[in-house]
Amino acid sequence: MNIFVNQFWNWYVILLVLGSVLICGVFLWSQSIHHPGGEQTSDTTGHVWDESLQEYNNPLPKWWMWLFYLTIVFALVYALLYPTLGSFQGLLGWSSSGQYQLEREKVDAQVNPLFEKFLKMDLQTVAANKEAMEMSGRLYQTYCTQCHGAAAQGSREQGYPNLTDKDWQWGGEPAQIVETITAGRMGMMPAYGGNPDAIGGEAGAKEVANYVRSLSGLSNDSALAAKGKPKFETVCAACHGQDGKGMYALGAPNLTDKVWIYGSSEAKIVEAITKGRANQMPAMKDFLGEAKIHLLSAYVLNLSMGGEKK
Repeated sequence: MNIFVNQFWNWYVILLVLGSVLICGVFLWSQSIHHPGGEQTSDTTGHVWDESLQEYNNPLPKWWMWLFYLTIVFALVYALLYPTLGSFQGLLGWSSSGQYQLEREKVDAQVNPLFEKFLKMDLQTVAANKEAMEMSGRLYQTYCTQCHGAAAQGSREQGYPNLTDKDWQWGGEPAQIVETITAGRMGMMPAYGGNPDAIGGEAGAKEVANYVRSLSGLSNDSALAAKGKPKFETVCAACHGQDGKGMYALGAPNLTDKVWIYGSSEAKIVEAITKGRANQMPAMKDFLGEAKIHLLSAYVLNLSMGGEKK
């Protein structure tokens, strides 16, 4: 595939590479020629230091020059064999992505049998298997800690959920966990629930925030909460439900428990209402494959059941 959107850049790279090699060759050739020192009677550069100290104008030793010439020959041969000259792929057809794929297939052939035996078991059984949890723990540390943390407790700053509790945004059944890791999830809460007029601007958002806090038993302004309730039922209930317990199908979190992805303070809730939230769990199907996803799903299931946090 040609990575250049314009052939100008293709030829620019080709000419730049070949021109650089040519300039190096000409420079080396010029330095191999014996240059007498002009009007000087001796073969020096003509520079004088400390009254009598001079520098000889001798060419580089032949063996040294030939080493430099060999590097030029090596560069030209390399450019013919490997991708170097613009979009030209080289006579060998090598690519870094192809090399990566070959090495990955080689490693997969060695390690996949270790994963395949657990693929035949259901997640509950795998989650109770010590060997499987040790393997999946290492997979988690490699692929999941960047977002969910080494202790799997997530990050409120970034909106990454805690995996060690029993609160699930998209459902905690084995099949739902597998689906989350396999296909990824896209969570999006529109600003003002997509209806700023019905919310009533930032003042209305504060009222709704107090009502939301009341749902989970947090301290709140009862007068503001009373004003926020009908607004919640009009706008927010479409996703979070009339009772505020959320919907797995939409990834709308339960607002009646003590678990908060971004924080439970009034300011954080108002921020969520007025600015909205957007977050994504990337799909891992093509990257990890079915067997590794099966193990990771079992590990997450184990964490939610109070298993050891690796």
